[in-house]
Amino acid sequence: MNVQYLSDAQGRHTAIVIPIEEWNTIAAKHEDLKMLEKPKQDVDRRKPSDFVGCISKETAQEMIADIELSRSEWERRI
Repeated sequence: MNVQYLSDAQGRHTAIVIPIEEWNTIAAKHEDLKMLEKPKQDVDRRKPSDFVGCISKETAQEMIADIELSRSEWERRI
């Protein structure tokens, strides 16, 4: 792979440049990388409803139980 490293003034690598042909080959093999190509503004425009189904109901219930436990512990300490 023919990559270029970008460095800061102290010589620490801060970024990497991958030729577009190589990126396209990698992205074709890994569908989840396509989300990295979306402009940031698309991410900022997401609504809460866009996240429906991201976690299971069981996981959501566990999270809610943990939050409620934390709240009760917080109130007990006050």
